[in-house]
Amino acid sequence: MHIIAGERRGAQLFAPKGMDTRPTQAKVKESLFNIIQVYVPQARVLDLFSGSGNLALEAISRGAENAVMVDMDREAAACIRRNVDKLRYGECTRLYKCDWRQAVSQMKAAGEKPFDLVFLDPPYRMLELGEMCAALADAHLLAQDCMMVLEHRTGEFDRPDGRFEEWKERTYADTQIHFYLYSNDAEGA
Repeated sequence: MHIIAGERRGAQLFAPKGMDTRPTQAKVKESLFNIIQVYVPQARVLDLFSGSGNLALEAISRGAENAVMVDMDREAAACIRRNVDKLRYGECTRLYKCDWRQAVSQMKAAGEKPFDLVFLDPPYRMLELGEMCAALADAHLLAQDCMMVLEHRTGEFDRPDGRFEEWKERTYADTQIHFYLYSNDAEGA
């Protein structure tokens, strides 16, 4: 696993040991970033199930302003810290070591500025992507026209409510990615 493009292009990343984390494959990551490339420069990024930090760190390498990474797994959090240190991105990253609900609550309480780009790539057994999107919107953590990247097992998907407009969809073997744009003017379902 490595950074594909940008200022840290080619840098190898550490991956957590074991089967609890499923890093996005290089070809999927490259395709994903080709699709969202106009949303990355100067973006405030949230990676809600970071694993290794792969997606958030790729975004920073490509010009994102900063990134918040969330993972409750001890091994994953240690791996994220190692990757952040290796890439020298400590000034522009923050890590929440807790579950996604706690992270949303803590970010809301801290007055976190809204995010422009959000990666939701939970373990495949977690199907509540729509609930996650709603929680982020309800906590006022999404900027107008925020790009939401939802990765899940093909066919298993809880769609977000009416505040999220589907923009694109891609399938890569057993992985499916849906791209949504958030509008705080639209009504929830």
